[in-house]
Amino acid sequence: MKDTPGWASPGSAPSDGHEPGASGPAEPSDRPTDPANPAQQPGETPQDSGSKWSQEQPPPGQWSAPAGPGAPGQAPPPPPPGPGWGSQPPAGPPPGGPGGYGGWGGGYGAPGGRPGYGYGGWGGPPPAAKPGVIPLRPLGVGEILDGAVSTMRTYWRTVLGISLTVAVVTQVLVILLQGFVLNDSAGSEALSDPSATADEVSRALGETMIGTSVVFLISLIGTVAATALLTTVTSRAVLGKSVTTGEAWRDARPQVLKLFGLILLLLLITFGVLVVGILPGVLVALSGSNGPGIALAVLGGIGAGVVALWLMIRFSLASPALMLEKQGIVKSLSRSTKLVRGSWWRVLGIQLLATIIANIVSAIVVLPFTFVAAAVGGEGISGFVNGSGDLGWTFLIVSGIGSVIGSMITFPITAGVTVLLYIDQRIRREALDLDLARAAGVQDYGTDPTPGS
Repeated sequence: MKDTPGWASPGSAPSDGHEPGASGPAEPSDRPTDPANPAQQPGETPQDSGSKWSQEQPPPGQWSAPAGPGAPGQAPPPPPPGPGWGSQPPAGPPPGGPGGYGGWGGGYGAPGGRPGYGYGGWGGPPPAAKPGVIPLRPLGVGEILDGAVSTMRTYWRTVLGISLTVAVVTQVLVILLQGFVLNDSAGSEALSDPSATADEVSRALGETMIGTSVVFLISLIGTVAATALLTTVTSRAVLGKSVTTGEAWRDARPQVLKLFGLILLLLLITFGVLVVGILPGVLVALSGSNGPGIALAVLGGIGAGVVALWLMIRFSLASPALMLEKQGIVKSLSRSTKLVRGSWWRVLGIQLLATIIANIVSAIVVLPFTFVAAAVGGEGISGFVNGSGDLGWTFLIVSGIGSVIGSMITFPITAGVTVLLYIDQRIRREALDLDLARAAGVQDYGTDPTPGS
């Protein structure tokens, strides 16, 4: 199956009025035309005209053909150029009617000027239909990123409304959790105190890991909810159709629980791979060989990280497959594996680039709020930098406002790139552009531009 159905290569079909295999337009004949027989066609011999040819012929040498291109003593004109790649038409009105040779003035085609792809020759394939934020053809990296930004810019009310709602709810939960449960300065001091005992450091590390995991889980829930809603918005934006927040929620609601299950399964897979890689080194270290055990754990962790990354990229398109195809968890993982197969590095590069851009944008927004929050609350910026400051409510609220604004921008970018990458892979492998064109109401999309192509 071709990646771009409906595109024909140059010369794939004969021009109208020529036999297949003809390399160009017929050359003008230099044979004389009998003045006594107007019915004779140029290049036709007396034998060809049958009974219409007069039996009374003038003696040889007593007449000559009318002066013209084929007259004796005149050089015959050069043959007209064929429908080449960007060649120019001959000076003066071309023979063959308004279309001229190869469709001069009418594009690539037969005499008569049948509309084609360019003036005087093949000018490339026609532009792909673009009913929405992307053209319906295989996409480049820039087009995927631009499509995500265009979705946010064109449908900003819905996109920013969803992102703002999810970010506010998520950040309020994080602030309350940090303010009432995780604001333990004793643990922070134990980690920064070189004289702290092993038990104190272990307890502080455990509390920090628990607090970080809870915050991460809340943020993950918010990301999943935003991805579910923004997937619907982006898929409609590809068709040039708007969608309200309520419509996006009604469309995404049946799949939200499955999406949570998918994300948790991916986290368990990642955690399991890391544990399997690190566990042998930990066991060796516990048996008394600290040096070899630590070295083995580090090597195992690096290998497990590579395997986990490989699996995450293979499953990175499972989320849009689950939401847009209404698939189950296992089936969506299988669909992602099929779509990514053979394009692993490309998918990794695009996802990595989108993540870097989102993090840079988020940092530009969040860091100023964080420093302002440290300046007006706690022990100032010096206490925040040294890690000795107390996370007061002023700091949490001001920095939380920055996080909300950053999430409003990053949620649409990451979700939009994932959805558009999924659509791009399906266009390349399954000619999804035909279905999208029909859904968008594009007329005659995918039909051959020339007969027989």
